[in-house]
Amino acid sequence: MTETLIQAIINGLLIGGIYALVSIGVTLIFGVVKIVNFAQGEFLMIGMYITYFLSSFFGMDPLVSLLISMPVLFLLGVLIQHFLIRRVLGLNDLPQIFLTFAMSLLLINVCLMLFSANYRSVHTWYSDEALNILGIFIPLAKLISFVLAMFLSAVLWVFLHTTDLGKAMRAASQNRDVAQLMGINPNRVFAVALGIALALAGAAGSLLMPFYPATPMVGQLFVLMSFVAVVLGTLGNVRGALVASLLMGIAESLGIQFIGADSGLIIVFLLLLITLALKPGGLAAGWRR
Repeated sequence: MTETLIQAIINGLLIGGIYALVSIGVTLIFGVVKIVNFAQGEFLMIGMYITYFLSSFFGMDPLVSLLISMPVLFLLGVLIQHFLIRRVLGLNDLPQIFLTFAMSLLLINVCLMLFSANYRSVHTWYSDEALNILGIFIPLAKLISFVLAMFLSAVLWVFLHTTDLGKAMRAASQNRDVAQLMGINPNRVFAVALGIALALAGAAGSLLMPFYPATPMVGQLFVLMSFVAVVLGTLGNVRGALVASLLMGIAESLGIQFIGADSGLIIVFLLLLITLALKPGGLAAGWRR
């Protein structure tokens, strides 16, 4: 029983690392740009397809493909901010919501048209490998993905707290008008924030490929979990999103292991409801951003 519990917790933590990259991107966009990005999961899907085609045509390992998927998604985020999102920032919430929702539908249907609904996967030498530590099996592909996800999260934290641009992003997230009066260019800050958020989604897609197949609909699950993590961890709080993602991964894994294969999402949403009932501001309410 103890080994089963530990195994479920470890499995949850490992997938929670991927949830964290997506949810941190969502909360970064919301915190800085004040827009809810419904298309975040589709940018994860784009990262998966980039990784798949790099592996298929050039034999590139998914971990190496991070060096391509992240810059491509960063550039895409900057372009989307400049040509689309910037146009609706001064409007009310509805145009902003419809814009990102329309992007989500567009990307899904374009990928369905180009790639069909077939599952596409990448098999590496470590895809089927696992470490056996005292009877606890740790899938190597998921472990590598988790370590890299935590590394990228740490790099983002250092960037936000030690660089001038990162501090400008935090200032803009707390009070956009005051930040602008202090000489911060909001358009530049917003473009970088969206670029980083999409780069994290691209990284999550690359890290998923060794053990998770790509389909045009794959982003829907991950964006749903990311929204839960953003609310659970307090809107706009990066650390809260990270902690909430890991907790959600554990809760989902425990539900699957001890209740049933279809109960993972039920447990996650139950955790959300309990948290909001006891602490409506989220787990990280009052934490420094």
